[in-house]
Amino acid sequence: MEKQGLLGGQLDVVFDEIYCGEKTYEMAERRLLSAAVDVMLKKGNLKASDVDCYVGSDLINQLGTAHYFMKHMEQSFFGVYAACSASTVSSALCGILIEGGFAQKACAFASSHNATAERQFRYPNEYGIQKPDTTTFTVTGAGAICFSNQKSKIRLASATIGKVIDFGFKNVNDMGSAMAPAAFDTIMTHFKNTDTSFDDYDLVITGDLSKVGHSVLFDLFRSKGIETDAKLSDCGLLVYNLNEQPVFSGGSGCACSMIATIASIFPKMIKGEFKRVLVAATGALLSPVMVQQKDSIPCISHCVVYERTDL
Repeated sequence: MEKQGLLGGQLDVVFDEIYCGEKTYEMAERRLLSAAVDVMLKKGNLKASDVDCYVGSDLINQLGTAHYFMKHMEQSFFGVYAACSASTVSSALCGILIEGGFAQKACAFASSHNATAERQFRYPNEYGIQKPDTTTFTVTGAGAICFSNQKSKIRLASATIGKVIDFGFKNVNDMGSAMAPAAFDTIMTHFKNTDTSFDDYDLVITGDLSKVGHSVLFDLFRSKGIETDAKLSDCGLLVYNLNEQPVFSGGSGCACSMIATIASIFPKMIKGEFKRVLVAATGALLSPVMVQQKDSIPCISHCVVYERTDL
């Protein structure tokens, strides 16, 4: 479905079925992550050992995909859980490692799989339960970015680490609405800390609010008298064709913002179409057990700024 979506022609590796040639969905997600890191290393003409530290995340309990993948790498690793905000928090940590002189090269990666995430956070796909239109559709994919202290066309300019925000939402089939306040808080905090606004960016894009959550975020800015013009977008709206594919409100998952950043935003920056982009990935930090106990869904958003260095 990702291949048939809006980014299909820009993906480096595509599998034709959801098992990716493996026996289980969990092994399939590992295969996706392995393929993503392999492509990253080949593009950078690197060996795995050339990267000083790996920082990664997924949605499976105990970071199952990341840990089972990294056990074969024999490299330093930070496993971080940030739900679907994994892409930006991992990237921010890589930037901190390099800026602090603790690494010369660091890799950020993130993965998700529709079948593994649905089984853990909602209902297994095989159960066939009906879902409302507010549901987001977990992206099956993986992405990896190598950050370096060497100059390149794109640099990680800054980052703002988000706060855990809970507006009392309890519906696991409407996580876009739950995450929108966290995205709003982090973007506004970033604007305040850096003395910037929408005017200073070619694009401000959130992680996986998708159609419903994106609308909520738009209303939150408008309630403060802030006009976003056409600069506010969402990665969940970039992966799939919502008019033709059965993905409900749009894309979500760790892979959503990661592959949208790599496959859509970076190429446009390299071509010079964008000079400065703010990416604010969003995550619903729900526990299935706590949701079953009727507790609410705490959320978080972390943002990073990418800049074209030679324009």
